[in-house]
Amino acid sequence: MIPDKYKQETDYRKIPREYLSKNIPMGRGMVKWAPFATLPEQFETIQNYIIDQNKIDRPILSDDQLNDLNIHLHQSLHNNRPVQLEYYQEGWLKSLSLTIKHIDMINMYLTGVTYNDGEDIKVSLLDVTKIQQL
Repeated sequence: MIPDKYKQETDYRKIPREYLSKNIPMGRGMVKWAPFATLPEQFETIQNYIIDQNKIDRPILSDDQLNDLNIHLHQSLHNNRPVQLEYYQEGWLKSLSLTIKHIDMINMYLTGVTYNDGEDIKVSLLDVTKIQQL
């Protein structure tokens, strides 16, 4: 006999197993999906498609935005102040806090030390999208 608190419950997953009918069939379970897992190349390709759907194109910055980035970069370098840097990497916008140590305008990259763990990092100037001083 089912207790009163489970009589009005419509979701069988919330009812303890001992109160459910033993004559309910189990279903196929994972048997239905077994053939899908037999093609690992297809599975891997589909996973890559799912990941690639969320990627974005490289942002295109206007001349004014590039000017502002240049000003913030040089102010941070000369004042030795940490910045929050947003940059593009392989379809994603990533962010990190760092102190800029050197700007190489010939090779178009900057080097700096991350604010949290002191790790040296090199970022392409072409990938930088936003800079905020901390």
